[in-house]
Amino acid sequence: MAALDKSVRVLVVGAGAMGSGIAHVAALAGHAVYLYDMNGEAVARGKAAIEKDLRFLVGKGKLAEADCEAALARVLPVTKLSDARDAGLAIEAIVEKLETKQELFAQLEALLGEDAILASNTSSLSITAMAAPLARPERLLGLHFFNPAPRMKLVEIVSGLATDKALADCLHATATAWGKVAVHARSTPGFIVNRVARPYYAEAQRVLAEGAATPATLDALLREGCGFPMGPFELMDLIGHDVNYAVTCSVFDACFGDKRFTPSLIQQELVQAGRLGRKSGRGFYDYRDAASRPQPASETPRAGAPKITVVGGLGVAAGLIGRFEAAGIKVQRRAGRGPGFIEMGEARLALSDGRSATRRAHEEAIADLVLFDLAADFAATPRIAVAIADQCGSGAAQLVVGTLQQAGMEVSRIDDVAGMVALRTVAMLANEAADAVLQGIGSARDIDTAMRYGTNYPKGPLAWADELGVGLVASVLANLRDHYGEERYRVSPLIQRKAFTGANFHE
Repeated sequence: MAALDKSVRVLVVGAGAMGSGIAHVAALAGHAVYLYDMNGEAVARGKAAIEKDLRFLVGKGKLAEADCEAALARVLPVTKLSDARDAGLAIEAIVEKLETKQELFAQLEALLGEDAILASNTSSLSITAMAAPLARPERLLGLHFFNPAPRMKLVEIVSGLATDKALADCLHATATAWGKVAVHARSTPGFIVNRVARPYYAEAQRVLAEGAATPATLDALLREGCGFPMGPFELMDLIGHDVNYAVTCSVFDACFGDKRFTPSLIQQELVQAGRLGRKSGRGFYDYRDAASRPQPASETPRAGAPKITVVGGLGVAAGLIGRFEAAGIKVQRRAGRGPGFIEMGEARLALSDGRSATRRAHEEAIADLVLFDLAADFAATPRIAVAIADQCGSGAAQLVVGTLQQAGMEVSRIDDVAGMVALRTVAMLANEAADAVLQGIGSARDIDTAMRYGTNYPKGPLAWADELGVGLVASVLANLRDHYGEERYRVSPLIQRKAFTGANFHE
């Protein structure tokens, strides 16, 4: 279905940051936009915020002055909803309370024409429940922008049980015409992004709870090593722990206590203490004026090995070989079965497979074992994490560390926690994304697109699973489940199926 014509007037209810941002987007795209709020002063502030943002774009040379003036002229403040009765699309951006939204949509259904589309910017409430009291529930769907709406590219088009597919397709086309990246999603707790992203916070907090490393070190490993724009702890501090914790609790409760979404006791403590992150001055980090930012832990310089032997193939970690060679380390190669590894004297270095280093050293009868964590690009990563088996001698451990340092990497040693941090995080993100595909919440393409544009992840979690090998992801998850004995780490049936056949999520 085609996008809404620019002649269609848009009503935005709620003139706060999200509402005014959505009005900005629609007006800049050429629509006349009614901006309404129960608080008349909020409307004035909302339009002022739109003007400030548009003037900023003019100042940066990204928007012509004439286009700025035309967009501003299309933003029409209204003091009564009845003044917007000719709107063809109404978007609410009000308080996240189901009953309040239902009351508003009942008013809008009675006020607007029969062909008008009703849309909610809710980030987590059920579209099905929201539409249920309406005489025509098929008219209502989710149009979930991300904050700040003028800058964030993603829009989730969310269909409830009764939503007319043609209207969902129309809003998908409309969001695209407005310069956004639109994805279809089925109404479910958290939709795509807020559901699939939960493990990014949860696994880091789980590793922290086990005392494996500091927040600064874990943040650096995921940011520098894997290319995430922010580490999980600094990101939670930015979002606000009250908000992030509430979303986790909401998804957990809405999924009937599914253990995958269990909230963190650490975060609960922060919320109870009022340490909400940047906005309160303290969270995982201290933002007060006199506070200094803690640095990630890095191993002191060690002597490395003059030569190494690469046994078998290193898979995604093959980029390490070139780094060793560029550093003047002699690299020998030997064929081998199973996952590849690197020998340095008596020491063995291998990519984690979800087992702890201590357990793997025991099971494989290799005492001097050191595991390394996942990185987005081993040929270029500036930092790498290692976990050392309890059986490993100090000399062997130091030799491995020194050799990695010689190849140009900062080495962060974390305690021997199963799956380390990056590998278990990416595996759990892929697991959640796979379940979302399996349950019909979204396609593999839409889910990866949503995670790239809604959270700025360096890769979609399912594309990352394809790159790692779905079989490896399945093994990591199974090893985590075996280690913890928790259903939290159960393997998605879709990942299992693809692992059995060697299939990918994307062609």
